[in-house]
Amino acid sequence: MSRHPISCILPPYMLDQIAQNGTPEQRQKAELTATLTAQFRASRLEMAARPSAVPRAPGVAMRQRSVSTANFGSSLPGQLVRAEGAPPSGDAAVDEAYDGSGATYDLYWDVYQRNSIDGSGMRLDSTVHYQQGYDNAFWNGQQMVYGDGDEDLPPAQRLFNRFTISIDVIGHELTHGVTQHTGNLVYSNQPGALNESFSDVFGTLVKQRTLGQTVDQADWLIGAGLFTANVQGVALRSMKEPGTAYNDPVLGKDPQPGHMSDYVNTTSDNGGVHINSGIPNRAFYLTAKEIGGFAWEKAGRIWYVTLRDRIRSTTNFQQAADLTYAVAGELFGANSLEQMAVKNGWAGVGITVGSSSDGDTPQGCLQSVLKAFGIR
Repeated sequence: MSRHPISCILPPYMLDQIAQNGTPEQRQKAELTATLTAQFRASRLEMAARPSAVPRAPGVAMRQRSVSTANFGSSLPGQLVRAEGAPPSGDAAVDEAYDGSGATYDLYWDVYQRNSIDGSGMRLDSTVHYQQGYDNAFWNGQQMVYGDGDEDLPPAQRLFNRFTISIDVIGHELTHGVTQHTGNLVYSNQPGALNESFSDVFGTLVKQRTLGQTVDQADWLIGAGLFTANVQGVALRSMKEPGTAYNDPVLGKDPQPGHMSDYVNTTSDNGGVHINSGIPNRAFYLTAKEIGGFAWEKAGRIWYVTLRDRIRSTTNFQQAADLTYAVAGELFGANSLEQMAVKNGWAGVGITVGSSSDGDTPQGCLQSVLKAFGIR
């Protein structure tokens, strides 16, 4: 099992579809992206093990951002273009990376009092214009890296815009860093799908907070804006309706399930981490929908505290359901609207809160004690 994989926003099954269905040029790019991703995985452990750049005291709220350009090469971090406090550069990718990392920092600090990715003021470094026409964005354990999409292909063959264009993608990838420094979920099977889901949750919350959107106003899409007009689809994923984000001759059909009855057992995609993440994604959406208002305030807090304090490296879907339910009760009270919303959210995807047999949650421990005394 891989604990520190390279975390890329484009799922491998999408690249596989392009490699099968695309034009020769599209297939070549998809294969190159897949090859580069495999190479990144090999160096991920080394990058994640390095000390964080410019750590600061946990109580000091101070954004420290830098955006560099790789100038279409592969050297990181590249040439510095915009440092913290500098005015806009005029380069859309540079300024989107700068603003997106700032919005992500602000969500974690302003709402959850977390000082950057590691909780200790880690500098948020980004590199744009990585490689020539690179179709991906990723967190490598130390910094963000963004490709420019298909700018090197003829207009009629372009599938992807620049990868800084979607602020939720930026929030998603930076949240992989938060998970790295908290629950550290193993990147395979259900723990890996939870790893992806937590990134989608906080990625969409970054976008919703930036836009000032309520639960009902939000689109609940991950990667809206990444597709060009040539693609029949609206985004990479839909948290509201998994499996409906795209249906395209080249990209194929969105394979995400939204219910445990459709859970995909597979050895590819690290055991379906990008596929089955649709199930906890929809559980969060249903929870936030029932609570209402701004999703980052209550539903987001429940998920954040769970990730920070309760999630362990091998946590599965059932345990995540029990843990979020327990946290909701601690934060808002037993049988509160918020706790019942968590219960109903997981029920909506086929998971019954409290049915875990591992006794890993406070409820599970209490139930075990009661059973020992013959009380049910």
